[in-house]
Amino acid sequence: MQISEINYVNFRNLKDNNLKFSSKFNLFLGKNGQGKTSILEAVYFSATGKSFRTPRQNEIINYGRERTGSFVIFEDSVSQKTLSVKLGKGKKEYSYNKKKVKYDDFHGKLNIVSFIPEDISLLTGAPGVRRSFFDYEISQANKEYYQDLKNYTKLLKFRNKYLKEKKHNDPMFNIYQTEFIKFGARIIKKRLDYVRNISILLNLNYRKLFDDKKELRLKYSCFLGELKKVEIDQIENLIQEKINQVFWQEKKYGFSMVGPQKDDFLFLLNDKEAKSYASQGEKKSIVFSIKLSEIDMIIKEKKESPIFIIDDISSYFDSLRKESIIKYFKKRDIQLFISSTTDLDMASKNFYIEKGDIYEEYDQCKRDNRGSRDQK
Repeated sequence: MQISEINYVNFRNLKDNNLKFSSKFNLFLGKNGQGKTSILEAVYFSATGKSFRTPRQNEIINYGRERTGSFVIFEDSVSQKTLSVKLGKGKKEYSYNKKKVKYDDFHGKLNIVSFIPEDISLLTGAPGVRRSFFDYEISQANKEYYQDLKNYTKLLKFRNKYLKEKKHNDPMFNIYQTEFIKFGARIIKKRLDYVRNISILLNLNYRKLFDDKKELRLKYSCFLGELKKVEIDQIENLIQEKINQVFWQEKKYGFSMVGPQKDDFLFLLNDKEAKSYASQGEKKSIVFSIKLSEIDMIIKEKKESPIFIIDDISSYFDSLRKESIIKYFKKRDIQLFISSTTDLDMASKNFYIEKGDIYEEYDQCKRDNRGSRDQK
């Protein structure tokens, strides 16, 4: 996949613009606070309808404006396509090929993986941070998982409502619970398969880029305990058994105490939990490795490369790690959007950002030359 062009209006501190991109490397240069992260966010927002910086999406609207929007032209393995997102007054509108669609028909059309400094929370944050991350990444390439997750979330709300209102003897409760178990088992099975596959890639990427003397793996910590080769019907039986064990507590406290919403994902470096034992440099490398592994998983599932975004590489990685990353991408056929305060040793299309204005390399040269003449 490749994004050839973006248009955006009223997006954060950026001046309204239309940009055309290289199919390989796109580098955004400028001092801190000029808008480098915002342009990467605009690209991500166009592909996902979400921000990678904040859940409060009204924050991305330029101060004093009521709405924002972005439009991208991209190509997949079949043809050229378009996506657009409009946000205003708490509402969003999605379009695909210039036709309004629901989010379900927008999601996953343009696959994108982002890496930002705040992603360190994947290691240091609460289990919910990791669940949200992996749920989204799995659903990018697997629409069935996305639908299963939506169905399960609705059923969990219904089940909690009946438990809270002491309606567990209502016939509808049993109907909801049967579906709750079915979709819960489907989610667990897909998570198990996904973790099994990505853990191999994760270790390879970490050893290849950062440290070939250590082993890194991802462990799925399921509320059911250690699960290996199990089928969906076996998982359903295990969930039912778990419900039978704790149902008296669920009735007492009024909410579900079982289900994949209780799960976690653990990063183990040399069989020790990285959250507690890894150094800061190792933690950064682990997070970056899982992002690269997401790329590999999407390629495996969809037979085409996603877009990759890296924000603030200069301040996040030391020179040795930065060099390893750049060498890695020079060998891969992946479109890259990257921001930095300093130039990088790579053949790229360069954009210069100053107070929300973005200039392409040619335009920047003209500005520099004009400034030199003015000084004379």
